[in-house]
Amino acid sequence: MRQIKLLLLAVCLLAAGSVMAAKQTKHTFAIANGNFIYDGKPIQIHSGEMHYARVPAPYWRHRMKMMKAMGLNAVATYIFWNHHETSPGVWDWTTGTHNLRQFIKTAGEEGLMVILRPGPYCCAEWEFGGYPWWLPKNKDLVIRTDNKPFLDSCRVYINQLANQVRDLQVTQGGPVIMVQAENEFGSYVAQRKDIPLETHKRYAAQIRQLLLNAGFSVPMFTSDGSWLFKGGAIEGALPTANGEGDIDKLKKVVNEYHGGVGPYMVAEFYPGWLSHWAEPFPRVSTESVVKQTKKYLDNGISFNYYMVHGGTNFGFSAGANYSNATNIQPDMTSYDYDAPISEAGWATPKYNALRDLIAKSVSYKVPEVPERIPVIAIPNITLGKSVDVMTMINTMKAVENDHPMTFEELNQGSGYVLYRRHFNQPISGLMRMKGLADYAVVYVNGEKKGELNKVFDKDSMEIDIPFNSTLDILVENMGRINYGARIVQSSKGITRPITIDDNEITGEWQMYPLPMASMPDTNRLPAGYKAGLPVLYSGSFNLDKVGDTFLDMVHWGKGIVFVNGINLGRYWKVGPQQTLYLPGCYLNKGKNDIVIFEQLNDKKQSSLSGVTVPVLDKVVK
Repeated sequence: MRQIKLLLLAVCLLAAGSVMAAKQTKHTFAIANGNFIYDGKPIQIHSGEMHYARVPAPYWRHRMKMMKAMGLNAVATYIFWNHHETSPGVWDWTTGTHNLRQFIKTAGEEGLMVILRPGPYCCAEWEFGGYPWWLPKNKDLVIRTDNKPFLDSCRVYINQLANQVRDLQVTQGGPVIMVQAENEFGSYVAQRKDIPLETHKRYAAQIRQLLLNAGFSVPMFTSDGSWLFKGGAIEGALPTANGEGDIDKLKKVVNEYHGGVGPYMVAEFYPGWLSHWAEPFPRVSTESVVKQTKKYLDNGISFNYYMVHGGTNFGFSAGANYSNATNIQPDMTSYDYDAPISEAGWATPKYNALRDLIAKSVSYKVPEVPERIPVIAIPNITLGKSVDVMTMINTMKAVENDHPMTFEELNQGSGYVLYRRHFNQPISGLMRMKGLADYAVVYVNGEKKGELNKVFDKDSMEIDIPFNSTLDILVENMGRINYGARIVQSSKGITRPITIDDNEITGEWQMYPLPMASMPDTNRLPAGYKAGLPVLYSGSFNLDKVGDTFLDMVHWGKGIVFVNGINLGRYWKVGPQQTLYLPGCYLNKGKNDIVIFEQLNDKKQSSLSGVTVPVLDKVVK
């Protein structure tokens, strides 16, 4: 009897397995005869870019349903190395937004093909272009070139990644159809003419080989401006063009580097554009995006909207650009990008217009648009406690050195460092901080004297330090360079000597690291407040229902906000972003805790509110 039961159980398990196999239909994908071939038939890829690291994991499926309802058949995503290697040798592939496998599986369940862009360099307005901040601490390591220590580090990352996604490739029954080798490397070749072209090409080829060695078996591609293929194209990878609207030019340059045939793809088609602090929010008209999309659809050109949904630079994940040899242009917390799907996942007029167009062009049925995730207002969040950060610092142990130490020398990646020096004799004059990276508030004897920052290229100010006085400089890392030749200049904090009246200030410097890696526990800190000094505000609020909201920061100065342990990112009064997106999935029914680190503290705050509409386009001069 027992044998019969075991036999019946085996039959049931086999049947269940057959059902599961039937549900997980295996597909094929190839590049052949000038086409993308899916299940043996030529297809046109209509893809949208969405970065899983920028969207709360509980919202991934909703955003993918939005993409499907727009008529898209694929999702592309960057994989940020530093999002997964959280400290040297420590990897996170499973928690929250780190769970890449779940992201890919969810895309497959929603009927989307997946395009992976693993870098190792990504750009994407992300901190250090995706590189871990500690790589340059190895003085023998040079990023993004034919350098053994760097390539050895890339090998470890790529092998780690492959272990997570190897079985999710279409060649093994998964939804991943293509993988990019390097990223926009042609731009870097053009920017780094000091490196021989053969060295550049040798490095890029090795990145492709590392991907192959790790077990990536799907077709590979590169992504560059059409005029940059000479430096960016890699033998064995399909060249695709970024932002190319001229179809004849696209076909000509792809043919030149791909044996005279396609397929032809614009791997970054921009329906919006990136945004920096202290600059107007850029807009791209719906009409121009619809017009260009129709050209691609009518001419069989595959495309990937960068971005279809931008999401948010939570925490300290935003990077920075630059426009000259010394300044920086920090990327905003919001990565809304003026994309068809807004930061909070809403269908915009651009989305609706593109959906109408694509639905008329494709042969498959386009589903209905999902309902918007509920939005709530939070009229009043009382901040019942303040903590004087300078008092808190006075209880900390300082790191002492003859000169100011960088964040990297302090083994700190992000956040803030307070630099302190006591002066036994008076000194006054012009204080120069040529090595400032990136933003500093200056105090003398506990009184704020001014601000310096590389956003406005201001690195000097008049200072008067009396006898027996203390100079404090609170320095913020606003994000490492993510694009261009200056990416190799990644050190943060104070990187060169400070001078006052042309006298170099050396000896007896004290550094107090404030990484703000987790939400400060103000319950363990004494209450206190002094106008003009950095302050922690904390409070709690209760909710009967949860939903997305936008914290109104228009009356605040500069800082970061934590809610229930989540760092929502930076705010800054200069705009254009004046609200912070707070996803409802980060809120609790019942009690919620909030902590705000306010750097400028020009006026005492007692409350803030959550509003139902974001403000992303208000620059304050």
